[in-house]
Amino acid sequence: MGYELRPHTADVAVEATGETLGAAFGAAADGMAAAMAEEWPAGGERYDISVRAESREALLFDYLDELIYKRDVRSVLPVDNEGTVTEGDDWQFDGHFRGVDLATVTARDLKAITYSEMEIEDTADGWRVYVVFDV
Repeated sequence: MGYELRPHTADVAVEATGETLGAAFGAAADGMAAAMAEEWPAGGERYDISVRAESREALLFDYLDELIYKRDVRSVLPVDNEGTVTEGDDWQFDGHFRGVDLATVTARDLKAITYSEMEIEDTADGWRVYVVFDV
């Protein structure tokens, strides 16, 4: 389980899988980090993250968007993303990531997440997520 960067017209896409929906979301976030930087050093501060939304798709969008916000505000590349997804009155992601100082990596700009072609599906092998990023 993990992620793969996929070519996409003028953008970049990530296909991610995980045994759980939370693991697939975390793998998609790791794919997003890989779209921004090819490698990063060990170390960095651990950050908690919690996001709530009205649907699975909105949750994935808001979670990844929050990671971009954290990148911009804290000047860190969010890597080693992990978490869980729960469904109640709404959907919630609770997890954490390791923030690598952007000054220590060569990073490309990734502007935003898109709903374009977004897929979240429960498969026989676990969860599969496909998301396109505007670069």
